[in-house]
Amino acid sequence: MTAPIDLYYWPTPNGWKVTIALEEMGLPYTLHLIDIGKGDQFDPEFLKIAPNNRMPAIVDPEGPDGAPISIFESGAILQYLARKTGQFGGPTERDRIAVDQWVMWQMGGVGPMAGQAHHFLKYAPQMDPPQDLPYAQDRYRREVARLYGVLDRQLAGNRFVAGDFYSIADMAIWPWAVLWEGQQQSLDDKPNLARWLDEVGARPAVQRGKAVAEDRRKAGPMDKQSQKVLFGLSK
Repeated sequence: MTAPIDLYYWPTPNGWKVTIALEEMGLPYTLHLIDIGKGDQFDPEFLKIAPNNRMPAIVDPEGPDGAPISIFESGAILQYLARKTGQFGGPTERDRIAVDQWVMWQMGGVGPMAGQAHHFLKYAPQMDPPQDLPYAQDRYRREVARLYGVLDRQLAGNRFVAGDFYSIADMAIWPWAVLWEGQQQSLDDKPNLARWLDEVGARPAVQRGKAVAEDRRKAGPMDKQSQKVLFGLSK
């Protein structure tokens, strides 16, 4: 029997990537909640696993050669799990290259840009004093729109992101793209993206992965202490 993977997690898009992958791959896991609003990510024991003080992270007791291994960075975790299980990495070497480049596209583009859009559109205006910055809002809103345009064009000729097969590239991108409304985007001119969001979102494993600790995800304004912890505010 496969030993459970220890998952250090909070219900955010980056966290969802890994819960979705674990559910899709049928891997057992033990959940460890890392409350990023309270500062759990700075705990010395967690930093031994994730030195960049970011979740998600995993510890696989059955790593390479049967020895335990800890892994941080959500994209690296997805690639590791795909290699470990032989699932969702792409059926051929050319397909695997396509998967890897779209995972990197998410890690270097969609994640950071959509994250900044969320920050300046949602969180910064709620600060005390409010930081309502039209230049930053417009910059990240436009860049997210550009990236989703790239994705829509890719999906025009492909059922899934890397081709006609579902992969960790879809698992990496979907958790961010499904939040398009909060990023003040429109799908009216992106029919292929809209179709893909619905198809991936209908998968039972995706639904299970996104539901993990969903009740801990706050919908209302962030309190001052959480702002200080998450955004490094001095006051």
